[in-house]
Amino acid sequence: MNPSEIDAALQAAFSQCDKMLCPLSEKQKQILLQVVIEELIGVALGIPEPENGDGDRTNPLAELTSEQRRVLLQFVKEQERENRPWKIKLLNDWLNNQDSGEMQFIRDRYGFQWLNRVQPVHLAEYYQLKLKVGDRIEVSNGLWEWVQENGPCSREWFPCTVVGVSETAEGERTYTNCIIRFDNGTEYEIQGIYDWNSFNWRWTNN
Repeated sequence: MNPSEIDAALQAAFSQCDKMLCPLSEKQKQILLQVVIEELIGVALGIPEPENGDGDRTNPLAELTSEQRRVLLQFVKEQERENRPWKIKLLNDWLNNQDSGEMQFIRDRYGFQWLNRVQPVHLAEYYQLKLKVGDRIEVSNGLWEWVQENGPCSREWFPCTVVGVSETAEGERTYTNCIIRFDNGTEYEIQGIYDWNSFNWRWTNN
């Protein structure tokens, strides 16, 4: 199945969702496209499914040279500015057997398995990756109650999905607010998510 056939099949599925009054968001469409492309490349290369469990907790970016890391992070930032998923760009190149320019080293030296290991939590260790709608994160109960590391109310972490991001201006200062949705459907607004509440959330490990 070539890339144009994949795109046509997915577009047909998206149209069916619209007809059934269950339209997908642009983020959901991007996720589906990335998963399909990853699966196809994995099958084409004969890569087995990953085993369940925590697996390797090391940051894949630590395996790059400093120059390779700089090039990758710059590429990710450029794709973010254009609101394009950076992995999809590389995976499309691979499916079409196209050169990826400065990013070609990932395909030549590290391959699909390495790329598939890279998650937002790994990128965030090297620069402040901005949150966007659809991202999965974990938040601490320190957002809504007093917690102590060795007290009766210890810190706990809860998975959730980002459903809204906005900026608020107070005088000359601007800060970012974020609306999250827990798996039970409850929503919560986090103010100053990159400022005073930066320690109350983290990227998920998967």
